[in-house]
Amino acid sequence: MHPLDNVIWQALTTRQTMFAESCGQARRFMPEVTALGGFCEPAPEGYEALARLLGDLGTVAVFLDEPYQARSGWKFVVGAPLLQMVCENGSSSATSRHEPDSKLVELGDANSTEMIELTALTKPGPFGKRTHELGTYLGIRREGKLVAMAGERMKVPGWTEVSAVCTHPAHTGHGYARILMSEVMQRIRSRGETPMLHVREDNVRAIELYERLGFKKRVRLHFAVLRKSASERASQRELRT
Repeated sequence: MHPLDNVIWQALTTRQTMFAESCGQARRFMPEVTALGGFCEPAPEGYEALARLLGDLGTVAVFLDEPYQARSGWKFVVGAPLLQMVCENGSSSATSRHEPDSKLVELGDANSTEMIELTALTKPGPFGKRTHELGTYLGIRREGKLVAMAGERMKVPGWTEVSAVCTHPAHTGHGYARILMSEVMQRIRSRGETPMLHVREDNVRAIELYERLGFKKRVRLHFAVLRKSASERASQRELRT
């Protein structure tokens, strides 16, 4: 298996086990970190283990090789085709030149609230109050306000994901995403790792930027947010009594 196949499961069973909650053949990130979860295989046993793991907190985001097929005990909330892209060429085609006023700042615990506010506005993907603990997150400020950011999310042996790339709508057109991504990618490579990322297939503008930075499409996946149905939650409570 390639390290990027079934990437959520691989992250939670290798480099990011400290953020994992486990039940049989299922794993998920702690809910306050991110909504992502997965299983060893998308078989009935995997879904059953994931249902037990969720308990009453019954929503999870998964990456699937094929479009989600309806199954008993689960409700499909939202989803979309997803591209997994990798940058294996050793250097991006765009440099990390900074504009004179685009100083990068490292983001951490003290910035969690404004990071959540920016991602809620721009919707780059699931982002929780502890997502920033998964790796380095960098931002750009204007008049004291966080207007753009990017960072690291999933990590598997040899690879780190560039994630949460977003810019406030009032501050687009300045190349902030390119600047931030180039710096994040440089830091990933400095550790001897290769950058990768995930992007909705219909996000054409973002894909064009990523390709200019040297990313190439590896595989097509399917993002799905799933919620345990009321009947499934009831049956789980019965099993606990």
